[in-house]
Amino acid sequence: MLRLRFLTWDVKDTLLRLRQPVGERYAAEARAHGVWVQPEALGRSFGEAYDAQSRHFPNYGRGQGLSSRQWWVDVVKQTFRLSGVREDGILTLMAENLYRDFCSAGNWEVLPGASETLSQCCQRGFRMAVVSNFDNRLENVLSQCNLRHHFEFVLTSEDAGFAKPDGRIFEQALRLSGVPPEQAAHVGDDYTRDYRAARAVGMHSFLLRAAGQDKEPEVPPEHLLPTLSHLLALIEKG
Repeated sequence: MLRLRFLTWDVKDTLLRLRQPVGERYAAEARAHGVWVQPEALGRSFGEAYDAQSRHFPNYGRGQGLSSRQWWVDVVKQTFRLSGVREDGILTLMAENLYRDFCSAGNWEVLPGASETLSQCCQRGFRMAVVSNFDNRLENVLSQCNLRHHFEFVLTSEDAGFAKPDGRIFEQALRLSGVPPEQAAHVGDDYTRDYRAARAVGMHSFLLRAAGQDKEPEVPPEHLLPTLSHLLALIEKG
């Protein structure tokens, strides 16, 4: 059995997922203002706007004096502009509404098995925290989705000043917990940002890989989670 005391968790697509594609949510917001845009077009524009903003202002502009709120408002406006919406007043209104909206449980749902697995981990005495490439709305999102109480702390990349796969975000989490890396494990769905990055600082790591997803050749089967419900059995087997 692994001698683990501390578990850190990724959030998006590990514990929570969006209830509907971004393009659909943005199209619904536009309709509420009498603007009709195809969800598919908005989905493509969002990807383009998000990637460009991430390149120019990494980690929500944390190192360049931008607030994450402004970062997101700019992404939303640019998404609509790329889809042909030009009216500044409406762009600002939609961007503010969507920024606020993505704080709420209305846009997020808890993945199957997540609540039960977190509860069981707490019952077994594991200390737990979140390590996520997210902005400072995450505390509120987790509270709204009734998951926040499972964690000692929530460390976002915006708070830490470093985004996964930068090992310094994991080192910061280990310092906050006071637990050495060999007694800690990270659970996430991204091979590079979660699995490899945590292992690079000496932590154990589990990779959530749903059936049908490509398997990473470097990940031994005992580190792979077909669902979160498999976690405790893998820890006990290890």
